[in-house]
Amino acid sequence: MINWGIIAPGRIANRFAEAFTAINDGTLYGVASRNRTNAESFAEQHKITHVFDSYAELINSPEIDVIYIASPHQFHFDTAKQCLEAGKAVLCEKPLTVNATQAKALFQIAKDNNVFLMEALWSRFLPTWLEVKHWVEEEKIGKLENIHSTFGFKAERNYEDRLFNPKLAGGVLLDAGIYNISLTQYLAKREPQSVSSHVFVGETKVDERCSATLDYGDFTSQFTCSFRSNLDNSMTIYGSEGKITIDGAFWDATKATLEVYGKDPVKLNLPHESSGFEYQIREVQSCLREGKLFSKVIPPEQTIATLHLIDEILGKVHIKHPFS
Repeated sequence: MINWGIIAPGRIANRFAEAFTAINDGTLYGVASRNRTNAESFAEQHKITHVFDSYAELINSPEIDVIYIASPHQFHFDTAKQCLEAGKAVLCEKPLTVNATQAKALFQIAKDNNVFLMEALWSRFLPTWLEVKHWVEEEKIGKLENIHSTFGFKAERNYEDRLFNPKLAGGVLLDAGIYNISLTQYLAKREPQSVSSHVFVGETKVDERCSATLDYGDFTSQFTCSFRSNLDNSMTIYGSEGKITIDGAFWDATKATLEVYGKDPVKLNLPHESSGFEYQIREVQSCLREGKLFSKVIPPEQTIATLHLIDEILGKVHIKHPFS
């Protein structure tokens, strides 16, 4: 049985904890929050037996094997660093860090301490995405030609909230666009040759909308992410012989359609067993049992490459996080 600790219980951590209804070889052992009342409430809701008074107490507990970090973006680096230096395996919510330089440093710390580290880009582990990737690799739609995706929602304009607050690593690319980029990279298996982008910077000086084209030479990926309007949130993968469509919340996919020109469509329907986070949890546990330091599904170089692309796009509009 692998014992998990959760740092920073909140909305996303709730979904993570719910996934354990489908996990039979791992358990939620403990939780820590900056607010003990929040931690106690979370523990009661998810039947977690231990509530720690501080992050440090949880990190140094000999009973905990791996720690899931669900704190706001700007705290990821420091919190993960503490965990890794204490010898604890880490699954850290996306983005792993706020820039590529921090991510490189964190993976080096993991390597130096011989400890597992993975970015929680959960979409890559979903059964639907595994099948979509298989379709692309098997050239069911021929050679890749273009990927088009959108991830947008009209966010409440609370400038103290993390989405719009630069002090909290606000901005749409780190929050939403990371899915457009990382899942493109998941299919491409290489870095684009060039990137062109158009970014709308709001009054709080964070990126509120971004449209970009990643040019891989033989195919392109075009995406829009936005806090300013509701988009269709789909991804379409076009090939020389057909297309694959993932409708609505492509990052949370349970359905996909394969259309090969001249043939009847193939419709895929693979509901999550639980919250959808169970698949990445199983990957982490498998890696730990095999003594691996990273996952091949989202290896360090791909996490770093995705953040490098975000750095490049934000750099063109002179956005740099004040604490990085």
